[in-house]
Amino acid sequence: MARTTTKRPAARKRNPPNPWLVLRRSKIHGRGVYARKDIPRGTRLIEYTGEVINNAEADRRYEDDKMSRHHTFLFILNDRWCVDAAVGGNIARFINHKCDPNCVAWIEGKRIWIDALTDIRQGEELGYEYEYDFDSTYTIEDLAFYGCRCGSPKCRGTIVDVPKRKWHMVRELRRRMRAGRRASTKRPERSSDR
Repeated sequence: MARTTTKRPAARKRNPPNPWLVLRRSKIHGRGVYARKDIPRGTRLIEYTGEVINNAEADRRYEDDKMSRHHTFLFILNDRWCVDAAVGGNIARFINHKCDPNCVAWIEGKRIWIDALTDIRQGEELGYEYEYDFDSTYTIEDLAFYGCRCGSPKCRGTIVDVPKRKWHMVRELRRRMRAGRRASTKRPERSSDR
């Protein structure tokens, strides 16, 4: 006869909730991080945690050419290392990009900290500038692949840090985005042969 046990599997240890932050559905993208209460400017909010990996491993894990849309939890530390928050990460990985940010990310050695750049009201979504490096071979389609939907009047339409000399591309991307929104909100024409 088989023995049965009443022991439950060990529960995963959970960190106490961050006193400043809460995770919710985002209007920008997927899930987002929101202020649990009013946050004063300059407050250190959270460390961006995850597995520290080299860039070759990051390229192996996330190949942009095979993605239908860009989505990773990678944060570049320097020219050799990055943090992959998909492995061992915390809610900091859900802080979305904003073209008009209320947070800032600081790199100290191999640690990344998120601080409040402005006073943040309770219920406001947090966001910082991702500052993706601009590649001189990028097309407008590439900028759209790294799209931004932060909704700010300052939104450039991409999370790529486009240099001023290439802002004609941002203007064209914005034009295409506006045209796409207009096309998607037009009502289909009705057939008159009833």
